[in-house]
Amino acid sequence: MTTYYRDPDVWITSAGVRMSGRDLRLDDLIQVWHTRGRRSWGTIAGRGAVAVAILTPVVVGLFGIAVALVIDASTTTTIALVGGGVLIGLAAAPLADVLLERIDRSYDRGSRVREIWARTPSGDLLLLSTPDAARFGRIYRALQRALEPAGRR
Repeated sequence: MTTYYRDPDVWITSAGVRMSGRDLRLDDLIQVWHTRGRRSWGTIAGRGAVAVAILTPVVVGLFGIAVALVIDASTTTTIALVGGGVLIGLAAAPLADVLLERIDRSYDRGSRVREIWARTPSGDLLLLSTPDAARFGRIYRALQRALEPAGRR
């Protein structure tokens, strides 16, 4: 018996499938397909908020430099404002690294719920519903490999 995929909730082998607490033999799966749900606008808005958070220190730093160059202040004050603006702008680098990692994980998870359905002799069954795009892809590909004619003996 070959195991194609295994995690705490899903187990796909050359003999059968365990998903959503159901054990099914591969021979019971007449047809398997997937669907995508509606886009989650909350996820997309969260990505936009993270982008704004990345740009905020840069904008504040540029504003500080612009103020330093526009106002008629002493040389010491102008240098302090420009230096402060540069330091605030540079603070964006470590912040951006953390926030860009968060955006990457958001794209890995995806912005839609994905479902795997199967037609069985007893009717259509929802095998899996997950918002995690990467996990969905691994599971669906493993299910395809298990159902390939060479894998079914």
